[in-house]
Amino acid sequence: MSEVRELRLVVTAADYDRALRFYRDTLGLPEREAFSSPDGRVTILEAGIATLEIADPGHAAYVDEVEVGHRVAGHIRVAFGVPDAVAATARLANDGATVLAPPTRTPWNSLNSRLEGPAGLQLTLFTELGEPSPDA
Repeated sequence: MSEVRELRLVVTAADYDRALRFYRDTLGLPEREAFSSPDGRVTILEAGIATLEIADPGHAAYVDEVEVGHRVAGHIRVAFGVPDAVAATARLANDGATVLAPPTRTPWNSLNSRLEGPAGLQLTLFTELGEPSPDA
């Protein structure tokens, strides 16, 4: 049994207010807690179920090829499962995210888009489409 109870991805954002508005208000991650220190602020946002996905360079390149058409991600990419990848991609793009690739059906039967978001985060938005049909 794992001793780990929670995964937190901690991102340092030079434009804190912009990043907070984007991820909390536009993407819709609920605010759990917020704190301030003498020199700054932090806000903890809920992101549903957290997983840590470890990929080797070959698989990371394959996912980039499927989602974008060429290698674009660094060693960290944040993926958010959303109910509607098309609508979420449009919403984030309207708030300033750069769309690197529009929603695309993947071989693993999800609809994935790729964006560059605030704080230099490369984002995948994905919607699981269910089991692939036998003739797919």
